[in-house]
Amino acid sequence: MTNNPPRIAVLLPCFNEAAAIAKTVHDFKAALPQATLYVYDNNSTDGSIVAAHAAGAVVRSEKMQGKGHVVRRMFADIEADIYIMADGDATYEAAAAPALVQQLIDEQLDMLVGARKSEIDAAYRRGHKLGNRVLTRMLAELFGRSFSDILSGYRVFSRRFVKTFPVLSAGFEIETEISIHALEMRMPVAEHITAYGARLDGSVSKLSTYKDGFRIVRTILTLYRYERPLWFFGLAGFMLAVLSLVLSVPLVMTYLQTSLVPRVPTAVLVTGLMILASLCFFTGLILDTVVRGRREVRRLAYLSFKAPGA
Repeated sequence: MTNNPPRIAVLLPCFNEAAAIAKTVHDFKAALPQATLYVYDNNSTDGSIVAAHAAGAVVRSEKMQGKGHVVRRMFADIEADIYIMADGDATYEAAAAPALVQQLIDEQLDMLVGARKSEIDAAYRRGHKLGNRVLTRMLAELFGRSFSDILSGYRVFSRRFVKTFPVLSAGFEIETEISIHALEMRMPVAEHITAYGARLDGSVSKLSTYKDGFRIVRTILTLYRYERPLWFFGLAGFMLAVLSLVLSVPLVMTYLQTSLVPRVPTAVLVTGLMILASLCFFTGLILDTVVRGRREVRRLAYLSFKAPGA
């Protein structure tokens, strides 16, 4: 008796990639002939749908604009055992896909990140490398662990990751949300160095360095508040308490010398700050209990699926 081969789905979000989507599909079909390739078009106006159809991909559409919306739709709709996600711009190394899939199965991982390495300066936009390093460091400082390339769009997932990941992001911050979800759920993950090439002529990046960079930072801080409320609100409470104590020193000194409190507004401010500090601390405690319960539910849902290769 032989085991059935895993069902592999290649997921390609696409927005105005007529110049590159056909090559992307052809490259992945050559690397993984047994896989089903899905192109999810996100309101393209340049003939991307026609090119994807002609290349032999299964083409579907998502009308809500933004990569996060596309990923949410893909993860919900597609049934497979192993999922490969890449961009439709032909910059990722499709030939590395079989090795990525095999590593995921052999090590029973839930996510394998294709960390990008390129010898071509044109492959990276201005400020992209620096921004990636800063965000990676920020993620490590806040969550204790990180990846070397948190913004890589080339990833391989297990079924239990895809079907238990509650996608909340709307745009390019989706990769950051995916990384944080894997870290917080303590999933077995790894990285694999892959080649990264420059875009083809006629293919234009949709990423806004500053706008999307700000959204990614906001996503990291928001998810830190969601996942680590005790630390988040505890830090805010600590800062308020310190400020309250600093402002109270002159009041206490004056009271000890004269038995009077001449600056009543300052005394009221000190009292209010200390009350706010206490509220922040207890808010963190309550929300931490809620987060633990929510994490247990997510963990049980995660464990209801088999590991890849099991």
